[in-house]
Amino acid sequence: MPVASVVYDVGTSSIFILLYAFMLFLLLDVCRLIGVLPRQWLYGNWLTVAAVAFCLVAVFVYGNLNYHRKVRQELIVTTDKPLTNTQTLLIVSDLHLGYHNRGDEFRRWVELINDENPDAVLIVGDIIDRSLRPLQTDSVAAIFRKIKAPVYACLGNHEFYAGIGDAEQFYRDAGITLLRDEAVILNSGLLIVGRDDRTNKRRKKIEDIIGNFAQKGKNEGLPSDQSPFTILLDHQPYHLEEAEQAGIDYQFSGHTHHGQVWPISWITEKIYEKAFGEWQRGQTRYYVTSGLGIWGGKYRIGTRSEYVVLKISKK
Repeated sequence: MPVASVVYDVGTSSIFILLYAFMLFLLLDVCRLIGVLPRQWLYGNWLTVAAVAFCLVAVFVYGNLNYHRKVRQELIVTTDKPLTNTQTLLIVSDLHLGYHNRGDEFRRWVELINDENPDAVLIVGDIIDRSLRPLQTDSVAAIFRKIKAPVYACLGNHEFYAGIGDAEQFYRDAGITLLRDEAVILNSGLLIVGRDDRTNKRRKKIEDIIGNFAQKGKNEGLPSDQSPFTILLDHQPYHLEEAEQAGIDYQFSGHTHHGQVWPISWITEKIYEKAFGEWQRGQTRYYVTSGLGIWGGKYRIGTRSEYVVLKISKK
């Protein structure tokens, strides 16, 4: 297992290092072509080699330190919808627990979560990186059970890569309530909707999920004249208009990592309507989180690792 972790870290880190080395050498070549740098600086010059190496090391040391700095993002919401009392929800995404984010690191994240004393924890997909083996070796399911609040989650694309059957079993072992195109109402009156990842081409429409829940409540004799404050968990932030059309109050998504490192963050901002942060369409609010964990090498350059604390109270 230690060998697998080292191979994973070195292999995935090399992708980012090669990207920055390419950009740096491209910059040097451009500077030479326009006459800013003399040609002899770039040929057989060990001082230039040392300067390039220093720049790359400095950038990635900063990137690693910045990754380990977890940013607390607080969101305040007031509503006139039914709510028994003020609620504090802690929302995270993209833990990517596996060969690089191991059990010891996850224990620190659990302490961070418990320090907020949330009423519930919502996880917006990609708990599992790709393989369940390191999670089983590190008893990660048992660590999840140390979270001192009920945990609800939707699936991300990486749970499909790991195998849905095995992923669902892990969720059960970890005490996580998995919402697969399902909704659950909390004691506070909040309605949490978990949508399957778009990897599942047969996932339900948001309206159908809410409609099925409403019908179930009607069958159980629950009052239908009050519309609850509704939070949607949908891993990938595509087609944001669907939540607006379905009357969702707040949608949370992840997946983008905000590009993880610059300038990939520019690419994600072109791909998605909103790749990171707060957004609004009509009466529906959105937050796309850059994620608490990360895929691959542990570097955040021009982006951040974060967790969201949502406080909802009555107007």
